[in-house]
Amino acid sequence: MRYSEDQAPQTIYAQSEGLQFMLTFSVCLGLLIGVVLLWLGRHGRVLWLQAWSIGLIAVSIAYLAADLLGYVD
Repeated sequence: MRYSEDQAPQTIYAQSEGLQFMLTFSVCLGLLIGVVLLWLGRHGRVLWLQAWSIGLIAVSIAYLAADLLGYVD
């Protein structure tokens, strides 16, 4: 598709700033939910809930670290 000189190409939605904000917000929410579920798992002595919560926390922290370091586009 050709554009005139005074018209810039449109941004793809996957590269938009709103999508990145929603993804980061979802990861932060997942981190918070993981911490709450870890506490509930320890309080109720439910091993599988503790394991899944630790995994959710680890992946959330890894994504946020990659986002802060600029590895996420």
